[in-house]
Amino acid sequence: MGKEIRQYKETIIEIFNKIEAEEENIKKAAELMADAIMRDELIHVIGTGGHSCMAAEELLWRAGGLAPINSILDAGINLVHGAKRSNIIERMEGYVKGVFDAYKIGQKPGEVIIIVNAYGINSMTIDAALEAKKRGMKIIAVTGREFGDKVPAGAASRHSSNKNLYELADVWVNCHLPYGDAVVEIEGLEQRVAPTSTFCNAFAVNCLVIETVRLLAERGVTPPVWTSANVPGGDAANKKWEEKYGPRVKHL
Repeated sequence: MGKEIRQYKETIIEIFNKIEAEEENIKKAAELMADAIMRDELIHVIGTGGHSCMAAEELLWRAGGLAPINSILDAGINLVHGAKRSNIIERMEGYVKGVFDAYKIGQKPGEVIIIVNAYGINSMTIDAALEAKKRGMKIIAVTGREFGDKVPAGAASRHSSNKNLYELADVWVNCHLPYGDAVVEIEGLEQRVAPTSTFCNAFAVNCLVIETVRLLAERGVTPPVWTSANVPGGDAANKKWEEKYGPRVKHL
């Protein structure tokens, strides 16, 4: 294995170690999630543009994942409908309100939403947090602060408020994205390669799932967790959760 691949692996492990150290905020977020599940409410999750959408997909219908997850998978910001299109829309202020309305989220105060965006500065990200606040929702942010602290006011990638996602959340889990995202230097090339944001986001959101499930079990509640549909008995095990949450989870 080349030194560059080894560097990539070691950097990812270092980031994971930093996320693991976010124990206090992971527990606070899990308490919000466990409370919502015990109230028989869904946990909404949105990745606000580009590759952050994969975090919302990661939590939906996932083996070992929570069943009452309402992933917001808006076509406008999903890469499958055009990468540059996604980039344009995630910088469009005002877009997210219609998305929230279409998914019927935030209809009563206290609903929990996880907003995932490792950069934490673009318009859809900040609008999602501001709109969630208007609706009285509890916001769990999975984001870093490297971009928010370094990208200047007025940059194309920033919301006009110049707010950062981590400043607007009720609970912030730092995903420790390095500035620039890519981390591996190749000799003779100025631009680094090997991005880290998807690893940061996926590990962080799964830490939330782990702690939420642990907390529910500690409270004596059977956690609503999916079984892999690819193992014998998986379909039968999942049937009760499909019947319970299928009518409410848009993409289930």
